[in-house]
Amino acid sequence: MAFATRRFVRAASSASSSAAAAAATAAAKKLLVKHVTVIGGGLMGAGIAQVAAAAGHTVVLVDQTDEILKNSKKGIEESLKKVAKKKFADKPEAATQFIESTLKNLTVSTDPVAIVHSTDLVIEAIVENQEVKNDLFKRLDKFAPEHTIFASNTSSLQITQLANSTTRQDRFSGLHFFNPVPVMKLVEIVKTPMTSQKTFESLVDFTKALGKTAVSCKDTPGFIVNRLLVPYLMEAVRLYERGDASKEDIDIAMKLGAGYPMGPFELLDYVGLDTSKYIIDGWYMSEPDNPLFAPSPLLNKLVEEKKLGKKTGEGFYKYK
Repeated sequence: MAFATRRFVRAASSASSSAAAAAATAAAKKLLVKHVTVIGGGLMGAGIAQVAAAAGHTVVLVDQTDEILKNSKKGIEESLKKVAKKKFADKPEAATQFIESTLKNLTVSTDPVAIVHSTDLVIEAIVENQEVKNDLFKRLDKFAPEHTIFASNTSSLQITQLANSTTRQDRFSGLHFFNPVPVMKLVEIVKTPMTSQKTFESLVDFTKALGKTAVSCKDTPGFIVNRLLVPYLMEAVRLYERGDASKEDIDIAMKLGAGYPMGPFELLDYVGLDTSKYIIDGWYMSEPDNPLFAPSPLLNKLVEEKKLGKKTGEGFYKYK
C-alpha cells in the first residue's frame, strides 16, 4: 500500500513537472509585448497609444510633425481626464496618479526608423492608402528586430497585401480597433494565411492586457464588423434613393425596431461619408459583381460636394 502510494506521488509529481514544463514552453513561444510603437497620431492612433500606455506598456506615438503630435498628446490628456473621472469618481488622488502614470509611459517622435529598433509591436494607424502603408512597412521592416510584430489598424485594406511588403509575413496581422478606442471593447485580430500561431497568441494576450475582447477573423473584406455593417449602411442609402422611406424614418425604425443606438444615416455622418465611400469603392473594385458592394450615386454626390458628415457640418443631416 505504501509502495503504491509512493508510486502515485512520484507519478503525480512527474505529471505536475511535465505540465509546468509544457506551460513554460508554451509561454516561451509567445511574445510578451512590453514596448509598443504606434504610427499615426490621428484619432485612432492616439486612442491606441492611450490604452496601451494606460495598461502599463512603454509606448511611442509617431507622426510626421511635432505640431500633429502636440495636438495628439493634448487629445490624449483630455481623454484620460474623462476616463479617470469615471473610473475614480470618489478618488481624486487615484485619478491623478492614473493620468500621470499613463502619460509617463507615453513619448512621441517624428522618427519611426529610430524608434522601431527597440520595439516589440508596431501598430500602424495612418491614412487608408495601400501604397503609403506598403512603403511604411517596407521601410520599417529593415530596421525592426526580428521578433517584432507588425500590425495594421486598417478597416478596409487587405492585410495579406500589406504583409507582403515585408519579410515578416508570419509576424504580421491586422489589429483592428474601434472608435473611440478608450471606450470600445472590441478588437478584431485578422489572420492572413501566413500569420503564425505564435503571433496570433501574442496579440490575443496584448489585447487582453488592454482590457479589450479579441475576436479572430480571416483576411476577408471588412473582416467581421465592417463586412456586416457597411453593406447595411449602403442598403439604407439605396432604400432612401429609391424613395421607399425618408432618411429620418429609416433612422427611427432602426433605433426603435432593431435597438440600434444610432440610425444608419446618423452613423454614416458620424463615421464620415468619405470614409464609407472609400471602403465601398475598394470592395467594388475587387468584387464588381457583388451587389452588396455596388456604389451609391447619392453618396458619391455628397462626397463630391464635400458634405462629409459631422466633421464638415453637413452630410445626410446638417450640424450647427
